[in-house]
Parts: sequence; structure tokens; C-alpha cells
Amino acid sequence: MTYLPCVEIEPKQAANASVIWLHGLGANGHDFAPVVPMISLPVEHQVRYVFPHAPEIKVTINNGYKMPAWYDILEMTLERKIDMSGLMTSVEQVQQLIQREIDRGIESERIIVAGFSQGGAVAYQSALTFAKPLAGLMVMSSYFATAKTIEPHQNNLTLPVHIYHGSADPVVAESLGLDAVKYLEALGYKPNYSRYPAEHTVTPQQLNDISQHIKQFLTTNMDG
Repeated sequence: MTYLPCVEIEPKQAANASVIWLHGLGANGHDFAPVVPMISLPVEHQVRYVFPHAPEIKVTINNGYKMPAWYDILEMTLERKIDMSGLMTSVEQVQQLIQREIDRGIESERIIVAGFSQGGAVAYQSALTFAKPLAGLMVMSSYFATAKTIEPHQNNLTLPVHIYHGSADPVVAESLGLDAVKYLEALGYKPNYSRYPAEHTVTPQQLNDISQHIKQFLTTNMDG
């Protein structure tokens, strides 16, 4: 099988958990790799970080220029008109990466899916519909693109979800992050929401919170 190319950062000892972290539009897997040293975890959590590269495709809202993207965005309206088939193709590729971690010896309950902006939209669908129970889902500065059509898998109906959003985000309005909370609650989830006085970015405070949440996700699932 051919997998998406990834930047992978291994722990000092054999990995017993994984975080698959999806970048935003126009970025690549190197985008969030520098934050790994800032996410200080206890020694019992030996986390492998996997940062996939989205393929380069023509993006309509950028005059058809090719750039790394998880799917095409057709209109930059508040709700966004997107290429849903493209999004689902990316979901399939991300779920292949989740399965690869399982094949490499990581318990599914010790795998976290994370995504920023466009990557967050893919992360929602990838994690909630995955057929084996996961540890958690972290979504930053994003929107729930498939909220009205998603059919979560029964094994992830109680998946812990944490949403992070900047109150001054000019790219993805905070209202979309708050809408995601409502959609998740309607599906029976109990998402947590963290708000920051920031724009479309990840702040040091947010990274500290993400570190705490990774610990929570993994401590809950220490025994698989």
C-alpha cells in the first residue's frame, strides 16, 4: 500500500502511542513538527508524532494554483463550498495512516488524531468514523465540514473531542468552531472548547493545553 508521505518524530524509547496531526491549507507536514519539543509528556507516554503531507492540487479559491491541500475549496463563504469527494479521499488516506499505526503495534485506544484548519475538517471525519476506538480528537481553528452527513462509527461514539479556536480568527471565524460544538453535542458527544485571544494560529498557551489534553487522553487509555 502507498501511504501519504509524512514527517515522523519518534520518541526516545519504543513508541506506545501516536499522534497523527494534519496541517492546514498551503502548508505541509513540516509545519507543526517544531512544536513537538514544546509538548512535554511523562516518560510513560512514548509518543510517535506523524505529520502527513497533503497532496498538491489546484485550489479554486486561489485562482486554481496548485498547493498542498486536503481538498478543493470552491467558494470562500462562511460555510465554505468544498469538494466533498476530495475530502473523503483524504479521509481514506488518513485512516490508512491510523491503521498503519495499529499495524506497527500501537493500540487503537492510544492513537490521537489532530488537525489544524483544513486539516481539522479531515480530522473530524477521519476520527469519528474510524472503525476502532481511538484515544481522542483535537481540532484547531477549524470547522466541521461533514457535520450534516457524518455517520460516526459505534466504536467512537464516546470519543473525547477538544476544540481550540482563536477569538479573532480572520480565516476561520470562531462561530464555526462554536457551531462544531453544537453539531457534536447533537450527535451525543461532550466536546470541550478552549478559546484564545488569537488569530489563525496556535499559541504557546494552546500548546500547553494540548500537552495537558494529550496526557489526559493517554492516561485514560494506559492499558489499551
